[in-house]
Amino acid sequence: MTKPLSEAARQKLLHVSTATLTTLLFKRGLRNTFVQGARPLNPNAPQMVGPAYTLRYIPAREDLDVLEVFQDRTHPQRAAVEAIPPGAVLVMDCRQDASVASAGSILVTRMMVRGAAGVLSDGGLRDSPEIAKLPFPAYCQGGSAPTNLIKHHAADLNVPIGCGGVPVFPGDVCVGDGEGVVIIPAGIAEEIADLAAEQDLFETFVIERVREGASTFGLYPPNEESRQAYAAWKAKRG
Repeated sequence: MTKPLSEAARQKLLHVSTATLTTLLFKRGLRNTFVQGARPLNPNAPQMVGPAYTLRYIPAREDLDVLEVFQDRTHPQRAAVEAIPPGAVLVMDCRQDASVASAGSILVTRMMVRGAAGVLSDGGLRDSPEIAKLPFPAYCQGGSAPTNLIKHHAADLNVPIGCGGVPVFPGDVCVGDGEGVVIIPAGIAEEIADLAAEQDLFETFVIERVREGASTFGLYPPNEESRQAYAAWKAKRG
């Protein structure tokens, strides 16, 4: 079992960008970490941070995927809504098919009320105008009215999946901002959170210098003079 993300690390990740995180993961040799096509429905929703709780869809089959299946409390999509732990992110593998919905406003609202950290789909979400009004992070390719049963068969929960072309294992840490979502392997999430907080502070220093007219040469990436200037700037900030 992977050790849960500490609250200190979670707080750090709530204040760093996915751009910073993808660069730090690239330095660790991880190139495929940004979920392609998933955008926030509500750009003003809080930043999303939480461990992945996964739902895998496979192509629908007409004799199995009928409206009556939603009466079954063990149906993986419906079960996920009641089983996702507080603070977790429901991550749905829709094979990057956004022509139908992977969930709708009722299920998303239920997860929000239960304390989930967010929803991530590489497909569509129905009732997207209503979801966009919620103070809750929801990422998808866009709105799509048709029910998931037309294209998707909910197969299983909390197994390794692909989402937007990125491998996602249960417990991997999902971080979402206004740009999209990055997946951090659970085993290095604490370290990445520490590095990201430091990198974010350094980039604040860089932005200040650039706004004052400084060239990026020797500043980003920094030479020894810029490193010393950053150390002094950081010490002054306390």
